[in-house]
Amino acid sequence: MNKEKRTEIFTRLRDANPNPTTELNYTSPFELLIAVILSAQATDVGVNKATDKLYPVANTPEAILALGVEGLKEYIKTIGLFNSKAENVIKTCRLLIEKHGSKVPDNREDLEALPGVGRKTANVVLNTAFRQPAMAVDTHIFRVSNRTGIAPGKNVLEVEKRLLRLVPREFLMDAHHWLILHGRYTCTARKPKCGACMIEDLCEFREKRDYQ
Repeated sequence: MNKEKRTEIFTRLRDANPNPTTELNYTSPFELLIAVILSAQATDVGVNKATDKLYPVANTPEAILALGVEGLKEYIKTIGLFNSKAENVIKTCRLLIEKHGSKVPDNREDLEALPGVGRKTANVVLNTAFRQPAMAVDTHIFRVSNRTGIAPGKNVLEVEKRLLRLVPREFLMDAHHWLILHGRYTCTARKPKCGACMIEDLCEFREKRDYQ
């Protein structure tokens, strides 16, 4: 795919949604960090249901640490892998207090040193909370990048690096959100809505069809 096509694709995505953001509910970098840790192998809707009850009670490292692992589990037990996630969140809260003055670090090295935080989670926090041009490649973005031809790659890291290199700079800050939303609602895994897709004429997917 050439630069002109990519530019037109992201122009259309931006025109349709000028201010995209995550669908996770949060009001601070800390709330976002915890929500993203909880979202691994879970839906944003499911995470929001849990954090909508948790955050009014505890939304700081100190407050969640005070709940303890068992106390936290009561709020997140509807989320998949809640046992290990509770352990990681408590450990992360302790580290934030001890090493970072209860603040969420704004750099990859410190973020990835937190329990339960991998490269993808760090990228979400860096991009969404701190407005850094990071690219968190999940299953949706991996699929859209490969299927459309925007930035094909054999694994998530390869796709991430290609997106950072190939997405026109003016779109780089919000590209992660546009791609994930496009994959979640239009370019879906089993039945992509090609006939209702705003970039169908630019997409290089060879098996385009209208699954509606």
